[in-house]
Amino acid sequence: MTSVQVDKQHDGNEAAEQAPEEGYQRGLGNRQIQMIAIGGAIGTGLFLGAGKAISMAGPSIILAYAIVGLVIFFIMRALGELLMYRPVSGSFSEYAREFLGPFVGFVTGWTYWLFWVVTGITEVTAAATYVQYWNKGIPQWAAALVFTVALFGINLISVKIFGELEFWFSMVKVTAIIGMILIGLGVITLGFSDAGDTASFTNLWSHGGFFPKGIGGTLMTLQIVMFAFLAVELVGVTAGEATNPKKVLPKAINTVPWRIGLFYIGALIIILSVVSWTVFKPGVSPFVAAFQQIGLPAGAGIVNFVVLTAALSSANSGMYSTGRMLRDLALNGQGPKFFTKLSKNGLPTWGTGVSVAMMLFGVYINYQWPGDAFNYVVSFATISGMWAWIVILASQLRYRAKADRGELPQSEFKAPGSPYTSIFALAFIAMVIVMMGVDPDARISLYAAPVWALILGVGYLCIKRRDAANGLTSGAADRKAPVTDSKDA
Repeated sequence: MTSVQVDKQHDGNEAAEQAPEEGYQRGLGNRQIQMIAIGGAIGTGLFLGAGKAISMAGPSIILAYAIVGLVIFFIMRALGELLMYRPVSGSFSEYAREFLGPFVGFVTGWTYWLFWVVTGITEVTAAATYVQYWNKGIPQWAAALVFTVALFGINLISVKIFGELEFWFSMVKVTAIIGMILIGLGVITLGFSDAGDTASFTNLWSHGGFFPKGIGGTLMTLQIVMFAFLAVELVGVTAGEATNPKKVLPKAINTVPWRIGLFYIGALIIILSVVSWTVFKPGVSPFVAAFQQIGLPAGAGIVNFVVLTAALSSANSGMYSTGRMLRDLALNGQGPKFFTKLSKNGLPTWGTGVSVAMMLFGVYINYQWPGDAFNYVVSFATISGMWAWIVILASQLRYRAKADRGELPQSEFKAPGSPYTSIFALAFIAMVIVMMGVDPDARISLYAAPVWALILGVGYLCIKRRDAANGLTSGAADRKAPVTDSKDA
């Protein structure tokens, strides 16, 4: 649904609400949406990034994850309110376009697209690295190429196949974390394994206290923790292809608190109780370190398989979302027109194909600089991902104000505590961005942001000039019915 279709949506035609959006097929059921939502909150940020965060903050990292988790819940409820007002495939960029203006919609669509391209490169690079755990003879670039091509092929078949693959990817991650929690509880309470004599909940405060690096150390981990939650908003992109969005999406969003409580806070409490925080080091998975302390020889291999799954899941999600974002931009006259085409299976293959071509650049990076590839592309992901959260919150505030004045229909899924919760979340994100500026390792992403903003500004001026020449309002060029191109199937 493009912006010019909003008024028709407000007519309250229930049949229209249940019809496929913009030619997409509603192939994602409740089971798949729920697991996509769960999987979006579990990634390499937890399995690997938590090691660095623990070394910087000690046990207080648990508090950091809890606070950020609360902010993430506020963001997701704000998104849920917008989704129930108008479930659309373009999601964030559509809401930005409607409530914040065409330029913000343009920036949001292209920035979220770039976020997933960069994340796709990062995750494929990580996956290629994990393969070398079993066979160092496989070139990193070759593994990255195989993964990229294979996931692209899956995304060309149907949205049901994408959903099914994400379901099983998420199932692996969930099973691994639950298994780790149960084993850890057994070690702590029953005292078995090599770590049985030292495993205790007292490890949470016995080695320098709960804040061994002070409050400052905890604050400096916030950007790492925020990175761990990036992609949790992906469930919003599925709105145009969910079988029953007004029933399925609220359920998925309302599971955010227990997901964060179990998979992040619960897992970290157990891990830091089994093993002292002083054991963990940056670049080493805390799960691997915990399994080694417990004395399970297969533990490292199991965790390596799980993080490989997490990386492939993220890359798969990236391919899914990039095609939808490019098509939404094209439908609103803010991107090349050929991105509007759909295959006979209702898939935006042109947008996905171009995005994958960009991701293949990551294969070249793996070939040229295999040791530094991950660091070359990861720095921009956090700031671009947080932009989507900022837009969600700002759009929800504008929507709620209009709805309260009677200018728009009220959402069936209001964000509790809004507008105060949304304002708090925006202030928190602003604080994290400031902390990124203080941290030399994270500062590079802030250097990249103005360059990207300049590129977008020039691009938008070109669109305005084109539209003015055609006698159109900016960003309103040629919004036609969905195009299906059977040749793209």
